[in-house]
Amino acid sequence: MSIAVAIETDPDACPTVKHTANGALSHAIEAAITRACGKIAPLWPLKHFVAVNPFLGFSDQSFAATTATLRRVAGIDMLMPRAFYRQALSDRVIDDRDLAVAVNALSPNSSAAMDIEELRAAAMREPVTGHRPRAVVATIAEVLDRLAKGDRQASRTAFMIDEISKWCAAYFDEGQSAWRMPSRGLPPYAAWRATMRHDRNPDTMGIRGFRSAVAAMPDDARMAIAAVVKALGIPDRAVEDYLYRALSDIGGWAGYVRYRVWDNALHGREDDTLVELLAIRLVWGYALFLERRDPAFNAAWAQAMVDAAALPADERLGDDPELVVDLMLQEAYEAAYRRRLIKRLTGHFTGHKVEAGGRRAVQAAFCIDVRSEVFRRALETVSSDVETIGFAGFFGFPIEYIPIGRSTGGAQCPVLLKPAFVVCEEVAGASYAEADKVLGLRLLRRRAAKAWKAFKLSAVSSFTYVETAGLLFVGKLIGDSAGLTRIVSDPNTDGLDRKVIGRIGPRFEPRLVDGRETGFDVEQRIAMAQAVLRAMSLTENFARLVLLTGHGSTTVNNPHASGLDCGACGGHTGEANARVAAAILNDAHVREGLAKIGIDIPHDTWFLGCLHDTTTDEVRIFGADQLQASHATDVARVREELAKASSLARAERALLLGVGKDENIDSAVKARSRDWAQVRPEWGLAGNAAFIAAPRERTRGLDLGGRAFLHDYDWRKDAGFGVLELIMTAPMVVASWINLQYYGSSVNNRAFGSGNKVLHNVVSQIGVLEGNAGDLKVGLPWQSVHDGTRFVHEPLRLNVIIDAPEEALNTIIASQEGVRQLVDNGWVHLLRLGDDTKIRRYRGSLRWEDAV
Repeated sequence: MSIAVAIETDPDACPTVKHTANGALSHAIEAAITRACGKIAPLWPLKHFVAVNPFLGFSDQSFAATTATLRRVAGIDMLMPRAFYRQALSDRVIDDRDLAVAVNALSPNSSAAMDIEELRAAAMREPVTGHRPRAVVATIAEVLDRLAKGDRQASRTAFMIDEISKWCAAYFDEGQSAWRMPSRGLPPYAAWRATMRHDRNPDTMGIRGFRSAVAAMPDDARMAIAAVVKALGIPDRAVEDYLYRALSDIGGWAGYVRYRVWDNALHGREDDTLVELLAIRLVWGYALFLERRDPAFNAAWAQAMVDAAALPADERLGDDPELVVDLMLQEAYEAAYRRRLIKRLTGHFTGHKVEAGGRRAVQAAFCIDVRSEVFRRALETVSSDVETIGFAGFFGFPIEYIPIGRSTGGAQCPVLLKPAFVVCEEVAGASYAEADKVLGLRLLRRRAAKAWKAFKLSAVSSFTYVETAGLLFVGKLIGDSAGLTRIVSDPNTDGLDRKVIGRIGPRFEPRLVDGRETGFDVEQRIAMAQAVLRAMSLTENFARLVLLTGHGSTTVNNPHASGLDCGACGGHTGEANARVAAAILNDAHVREGLAKIGIDIPHDTWFLGCLHDTTTDEVRIFGADQLQASHATDVARVREELAKASSLARAERALLLGVGKDENIDSAVKARSRDWAQVRPEWGLAGNAAFIAAPRERTRGLDLGGRAFLHDYDWRKDAGFGVLELIMTAPMVVASWINLQYYGSSVNNRAFGSGNKVLHNVVSQIGVLEGNAGDLKVGLPWQSVHDGTRFVHEPLRLNVIIDAPEEALNTIIASQEGVRQLVDNGWVHLLRLGDDTKIRRYRGSLRWEDAV
């Protein structure tokens, strides 16, 4: 029986999905579709993989409520196992003070209130058997699997996910496949239906009538969704949950599609692709529904709908006392870390003498990335005459950077922003003839690379590739591993002469290229320079050398390599931004304009773009050869200091990398970056736990263990608190995304991570599968948070510590919905530094209390 007949013969089966005379959807189903799709967090593709908060779609509800929702609706846990907290109690990581904080925080929101002793007793036992129930909102495939009693070979869920995933890989492919899907020009739902007309895979699994069921569906994706909801008899109150539950089955591909929707929205383009994917998933389920209509299935499905109809109207934590226990233990675990952090900070403030301001020999600005904290501390140890500064690694320049030989480039800015400027690459001082020659080499090299890749991936060469090309490829493999081809193997410079590579850099003069405005005019340069310097609280006492240091990562054979680059630069290195910012700040016209508005940069101050390699801790300086002879000594001295700081930073990181004390640390750390078999070339942002926005003087000399995002901020220089608002709406939000991605990948890597990277297979140049089938994986590999014996990343929500008046903080919280959701719903812990060295904690609803 087709859906059209079912709807026609039973028009009142589901009041939620009534159709109007002209066939329009009801407001209820439209709203349910919108809300369900909105709960999916975006997944950026591998070429610019960036950290994303996996709970982004639940920001409007509390951390605790989201924990309950995901457990109830999708059977997904977002807390550690009870044994983890029990061990923390046994090791005295958590004490009674922390348990008291947890009890006070959670008891008012739960009917299952308890005291400290009851909580400790609950932690010492295993949860009641079955306290983590399967999802109440069951899908058809899940009900069928239950009836199959765990027979993996008969699993409808696994088969359905595999089939949808394979189709998505072909449809969304970005150049990996040798043959393109013929129907790619159609919208996803229409393309899928066209493909299914010829797909007999479901028939081989005994799913009868699959193709006819798909063909009978409405042509419009939204109408198909409504038709399925109606035919299945989904209760009104469970429609949104059912739609989200269906998407969560293919959460990886749904996340990638959500990224496409996000990116198009930034550019003002509508995108219905996620709704189309939801339709595909629901129609697949409906075809399974038609497969089996025997009494056992009918009874199981009827019971599933009864369970769905009985869903609570709100998320009452008291309905699951074991969940309350685990939430309290997580709260206590976080309170324990916060207590230790506050003790260290206040102790440092009391015993640390703030040095008087004045002109330093060198100022070095680094990204706020936690890895920069280690290097900044090392550099300050090497020289007391160096002042380090923390700022977002795109240095306030939201640009699209276009390498030589390309017509478009990557967005070098946080994914929350749209690039405002286009910057092209050039060879400095090149004549037209030389520029044409370089362009020709790049285009030739890229065509050759494309052809070579096509050969390797083609079916003809699949069994003969190693035999025919293996020996020819040995040189490159050895060279890459030994570091001999590092410069020329860069895809943006491959094939160019080394002298030419040294002259490549950004061009910021305005020019029309392929119909697009590129570069900056003088007024734009001045405006950007002023905004950046004020945001960095760098408006006076300029050093002779100011290093603007972006960061990137050296690694090989790593699909998630861009995840180790700069998130503030959209998953790219920060080189382009640092060099553009330095060039503009060195511009004579810009300095004249800045002087007129009260920012006087001395004539002997020179800005240099730099790149910090977070894997090897080497720092590369760009443009030093263009400096005047008067700065030669300064450059020589800073190179020496950077080299010493690099060795110190490597020595500190070596402890976590497992480099032996008897090894040559510098060589061993660098070798990891070129090791094709290395699953941990570096630890990335593992361990991140705090975000501190304050003058560097407040934390200088304090070892924060590479766990803190450090953003320089002086509220006394921030008239109107515009910079504070910018920090809380951009860097703080991005840091929370990073933190929650690491949190999710630690507490439940199966749901929020990407599994074992040894088993990864790149699919469609978009993401990875764990093995050769299943859904696209999200989040971080297990090896990014765990060393095989213990967690290197502690599952903690971010502690945001800001040196600013409470009134200013409250004003921003009240006016910015995104910030209010973060702090009021407990996705981050907000604290405030005061001039009296006291630390105050935000309690929600614009209330503060002394932190303990």
